[in-house]
Amino acid sequence: MIATLSFYLFAAILLASATMVVLARNPVHAVLFLILSFFNAAALFLLAGAEFLALILVIVYVGAVAVLFLFVVMMLDVNFAELREGFVRYLPIGGIIGGILLVELLLVGTAWTVSPQAPLLIAEPVPATVSNTRALGRILYTDYVYLFQAAGLVLLVAMIGAIVLTLRERPGVRRQNVGAQLARSRDETLAVMKVASGAGLTVVPKPEPKPEHEPAEQGHGGHHGGGH
Repeated sequence: MIATLSFYLFAAILLASATMVVLARNPVHAVLFLILSFFNAAALFLLAGAEFLALILVIVYVGAVAVLFLFVVMMLDVNFAELREGFVRYLPIGGIIGGILLVELLLVGTAWTVSPQAPLLIAEPVPATVSNTRALGRILYTDYVYLFQAAGLVLLVAMIGAIVLTLRERPGVRRQNVGAQLARSRDETLAVMKVASGAGLTVVPKPEPKPEHEPAEQGHGGHHGGGH
């Protein structure tokens, strides 16, 4: 009885927090509701006897992914108003994709049936020689390895989409030009000086960089300076 009540309690909080992740206007609040969803999902895994999944969900997702999302939202100063400007333009495409996903969910929901052997499998005792981690690894990497790889590809596409949506050009930002650095000559970066003992050092002005539109000189003579 206590396990049943705990299941319904954690499931209700999980559904409510997951809904608020989508409906929250403040992205920071959405991330906090996401963390709450992770904790409740971990509690459901504990009730199901999958303690390894519960710990992984708390350690990896709550301790790394959710905190990373929170830091990205708070520190990168993402302009969400600018991101929402193209909502109307991409609304037809999003509606078509959402409709296809809804049809697929309806097909799965109407075609899915409970197997009569399911209660027997739940009541079957777990062998003492098989740990939770070993059983999970066998299911993921042996029985459903292709579906596991397909899920990884879906996450890769989602990551690329997030990068494309948040990537924007910032004017006035200095960027590294590797080609220009490699094309520098020795005279532009290095000056060899002969300093007499006790004379001290003389500050040498930095050589002016050559304009990119001027052709490179075929040959040049060495510069001989007087002693300092």
